[in-house]
Amino acid sequence: MTDRARAITGPALDALKAAAFELSPEPALVVDRDGALVAVNEAAEALFGHGLSLLARGRFRAALPPGSVLVSLMDRAVFEGALVREHGVEVNLFGQPPFEADGAAAPLGDGSVLLTLHVKGALGGERSADAAGLRSVVGLGRMLAHEIKNPLAGIRGAAQLLKTGASAADQPLAQLIVDETDRIRRLVDRMEAFSDQAPTPREAVNIHQVLDRVRALVVNGVADGLRFREQYDPSLPPVWGDEDQLIQIFLNLVKNASEAAHMRGDGRGELIIHTAWRPGVRVRGADGKAASSAPIEIRVQDNGPGVPQSLREHLFQPFVTTKANGTGLGLALVTKLVTAHGGLIDFESEPGRTVFRVLLPVAPEPSFGDA
Repeated sequence: MTDRARAITGPALDALKAAAFELSPEPALVVDRDGALVAVNEAAEALFGHGLSLLARGRFRAALPPGSVLVSLMDRAVFEGALVREHGVEVNLFGQPPFEADGAAAPLGDGSVLLTLHVKGALGGERSADAAGLRSVVGLGRMLAHEIKNPLAGIRGAAQLLKTGASAADQPLAQLIVDETDRIRRLVDRMEAFSDQAPTPREAVNIHQVLDRVRALVVNGVADGLRFREQYDPSLPPVWGDEDQLIQIFLNLVKNASEAAHMRGDGRGELIIHTAWRPGVRVRGADGKAASSAPIEIRVQDNGPGVPQSLREHLFQPFVTTKANGTGLGLALVTKLVTAHGGLIDFESEPGRTVFRVLLPVAPEPSFGDA
């Protein structure tokens, strides 16, 4: 048993470890109903410079200053029985200099609360919350891979049976289900591609074919009822990337944009996908080596209410979402995949206009030997 979680045992320990270690990419602490600190994760230990045995001395709640927002946050989570968030909280704990963080508290069902901190800026040396969050996403994906594959096999088999008895008009839809289950299976099989070490397999990919596939997937689903416009530059050369991962990138972005456009509630939601050539854009690799060119631009635009100002600074971090029932994983994975392609993603937003822009490299010209 580790020092971080030796204060409790049995099923309760398993539940706390799952919450504090696997699901939270940020410094996380579990406080029981009596106000005692009973579990912390590695990020919290690194943040405060101590293990659980030292951090848990005395009552955690009693150590907080009067009127602490953290106390209010935890009380609200227990009272409401739901996750609550607070931005710009001043944290003054364990003898550390005060610092600002975004706090989130979630009830664990037995009076205990999971308290998560998103720290703004670096404390006590270099630390990357984004990197920690992506590691958490990778771990979660590996954990779920087995559970995803089993139902996928059943879905694929059912779709093949439907296809054999479907009319000529319905057969393309059945084939779409088969193709998509195969694509998801390949994504699960290559979950290692989300890690920092695994290279992304690349080939020349027609970006407009990718976008056409994405449109086919959403037009009768989440984008139903929206005006869907395409502004393509047909002269663009192929991008250098992985087709399945590119579909994943733009499927996430288009779904998010469609949901935002529907939030207008007036039946005038609109989605625009725009491609263009943008020379002069260079992206520096994560290893700090020379920058490479990424001139192919894809924009996904909606006319929804826009991204809340309070979330814009950390929108691409894991577990940050504007949706009431969202997981906050989609944009984190999109960011990781775009970066792995040697590309760049950014956004601009105001009420009535939000644009996510992705820049990708061009496929190299095949040599005579390759031909």
